[in-house]
Amino acid sequence: MFSKRSIRSQFLIQLIVATAALIFIFSSFLYFFIKQSIYNEKHDELLQFAQHVIAYESLIESRQENVDSLLGLSMELVQKKKGYGGITMFEYVRDKRTYLSLLYPFDKEEGSYIKATKDITATTRLLKGVLRSIIIIDAIAFFVIILYAIGLSKMLLLPIMTLSQRLSNMNEHLMRPIKIDELPEEFEPLGLTLNRLIGRIQNFVKYQKELFIGAAHELKTPLAVIKLKNQVTMIKKRSPEEYIEAISITNKTIDDMNNIVANILNIGRQEGAQLQPPTREDVILLLKQKANDFQLLAESEGKILKIDFQPESFIATIQGTLLNQILQNFLQNALKFTPKDKQVTLRSRAIEDGLLIEVIDEGCGIDDTVDLFAPFKRLGNKSGVGLGLFLAKSAADAMGAELSIENRHDGHDGTVASLKLNTILHCPLP
Repeated sequence: MFSKRSIRSQFLIQLIVATAALIFIFSSFLYFFIKQSIYNEKHDELLQFAQHVIAYESLIESRQENVDSLLGLSMELVQKKKGYGGITMFEYVRDKRTYLSLLYPFDKEEGSYIKATKDITATTRLLKGVLRSIIIIDAIAFFVIILYAIGLSKMLLLPIMTLSQRLSNMNEHLMRPIKIDELPEEFEPLGLTLNRLIGRIQNFVKYQKELFIGAAHELKTPLAVIKLKNQVTMIKKRSPEEYIEAISITNKTIDDMNNIVANILNIGRQEGAQLQPPTREDVILLLKQKANDFQLLAESEGKILKIDFQPESFIATIQGTLLNQILQNFLQNALKFTPKDKQVTLRSRAIEDGLLIEVIDEGCGIDDTVDLFAPFKRLGNKSGVGLGLFLAKSAADAMGAELSIENRHDGHDGTVASLKLNTILHCPLP
């Protein structure tokens, strides 16, 4: 029914063992408490008899309120060695009957003691009956506990089993978010995490399909151009200059294909970078290094790169390669679409639960109706393959960061590319 690796079997064993130990300890304390209470009562009874004898009182007169207590009682005077001790009580069995005796000092100098003996056979039988009853009750309670543990373990593991069943029935073509409101409160964080994971898988599958389709389309077009140019060139003889021109066009088309293949290879390299162990880095220091790299590029293009970094330091456990790819894509796009003599701003500021990095340009803005993060999506008439934002989004998802691009809302044309680094990132720690 349960394997050694089953959580339910481990829970059952621990619950049954703990409950059985608790029942045994409680029952033992209960039995010994009952036994000790009865023996204390018998001890006090014998002690009182002995004290009455020493006071030369009549036992019957001293115990008129409870004459039945005198049944099975015998009193005698015995001699012990001098210095034998004080009051002593002991139990013994004779002729299958149990007796309880009390030695009480009568004359210590002569070594005489009063020995009060009481037949407690009925009491011992009663205690044995109590013990048998406790054992029977414990056995029944243990059986009930087993049934209760089985039911409780099934009830507690039902949400996990439900989640496991739903996840096992999913595939890349049939993925549905888990309904959080149907889960117990304790499983809501797990459900939210699984829904985020499902969303990432859905986006990954979607973008991978678009990537393959887009790559095939992007490569098919230049190949068709090359073939057509070659066919036209082969129709009739041409001058060397015309051949050189045709070959130059073919080489340019091949360069475009190489650029597409190189960008596709970057996707593979990025997936490898996602597996690199994260390290503790000062994000502000990385921003300053990246700003220095693009400062000269901006000046060479006649553009202005403004920086504004706050706070002075922000330590995070991240994969530096992925952050570098995101920042490089943001700055490249910002400089590409910003006209000459215009400004690009790279800034950072602390927010409630992390750090916000923004790259603001003065370009033409974006079309909000287009999925900018899909592969091979190009903006405007600028050159490029259209994989930059796709790679940036994948890198941000791998780090557990939030990436967004929107038009400016301050009355100026341009876009704002934002990266929100959470205080607790989701980097896969080794």
